[in-house]
Amino acid sequence: MAAKALRLAGAVLAAALLTGCAAGKETEHRNITEIFPTEAVPLTPENSIVPEETVPADAPSTAADMTLDEKLHQMFIVTPEALTGYSQVTQFGDASRTAFSKHPVGGLIYFSGNLETAEQTQEMLSGMQAFARSATGLGLFLAVDEEGGQVARCADKLGTTAIEPMQTYGERGDDVEVFEVGMTIGKDIGGLGFNLDFAPVADVDLNEGNELGDRIFSSDPEVVSKMVQAYVQGLQSTGVAATLKHFPGLGAEDGNAHTDDKIVIERSLDQLRASEFVPFAGGIAAGADLVMVSHQIVTGVGDDLPACFSPVVCTDLLRGELGFQGLIVTDSLQMNTISGSYSSGEAAVMAVEAGVDLLLMPQDLEEALAGLQEAVESGRISEERIDESVERILAEKEKLGLVG
Repeated sequence: MAAKALRLAGAVLAAALLTGCAAGKETEHRNITEIFPTEAVPLTPENSIVPEETVPADAPSTAADMTLDEKLHQMFIVTPEALTGYSQVTQFGDASRTAFSKHPVGGLIYFSGNLETAEQTQEMLSGMQAFARSATGLGLFLAVDEEGGQVARCADKLGTTAIEPMQTYGERGDDVEVFEVGMTIGKDIGGLGFNLDFAPVADVDLNEGNELGDRIFSSDPEVVSKMVQAYVQGLQSTGVAATLKHFPGLGAEDGNAHTDDKIVIERSLDQLRASEFVPFAGGIAAGADLVMVSHQIVTGVGDDLPACFSPVVCTDLLRGELGFQGLIVTDSLQMNTISGSYSSGEAAVMAVEAGVDLLLMPQDLEEALAGLQEAVESGRISEERIDESVERILAEKEKLGLVG
């Protein structure tokens, strides 16, 4: 036991050296709910130990190079708080190293509370990214919601370029201007270290009671499509991945997935094809890397399932009919429409069964991982199905320069 403890301590110290962080410096937010030990011994060439476990990992080239546990972890994007157990994370430190070593997830999403200054954000993201690459051979998806308008974490907290609501751009109808908006946002957040933006909104404004408001470009699907294509091309020209949201479309809803137990949208497939699908088809044609699937039930689909659990929505319509070959990500699984009715394990399993590749913010990461592990071991989900998603994840990470 003593030898094992010594090796673990050496691994933590060596990892700190690899990421350029001084040992003994606890850099997480002081308001914590879980305490992780730190080392007080200064790290110098004379007393540092670099055990075999700390040699930078080789990057997997295919899913076949990975264990099932590694593959399942790649399918999750979580908050740094969910990863570490801290109530608020504003820097990269020992807790992040320890937690990521246990749960090497595929990505992290950051919110306003994680962002204090541009310099602090850059240091936090670069530290986390460097450690992940050293530990697994793969970089992280580092995600943020930066749409512009009212959903602009970086503009609001860090003073990056202020962008008007998307509705304003839709009214002007200038796709060159929207291309520049996407490019500006990409340069701003890419310069901070983010490589994935959960934007643009590709919904059509069909019901004034929907929860999105001026985040939507227009009530005209052709206008939305034109603006979405320009936004995607501008954003991805900077090396930041774009995400079309929220398939199959939230514009006709009357509710709020964050608080409601269940939301049903009364729309036929013909109505969806004539309106909601138009901007998604445009964004896919423009090369959008991701599509986010919502939690709403759409009557025309016919299975009475939240969209992110529906094989009809994810596989038949999005992949089959619209031809999308990129990454499908759920909306936050912490929203009440999901977490209020499904366990984290069952939610993860149902989403993967439907055809989802990335699981965003499960209520309980450990439970979600265990649910998927059990589903594979029992034969409910084949490992080949997991491999399909992991191959897409590896391809996207290769595109973003996150492999090796």
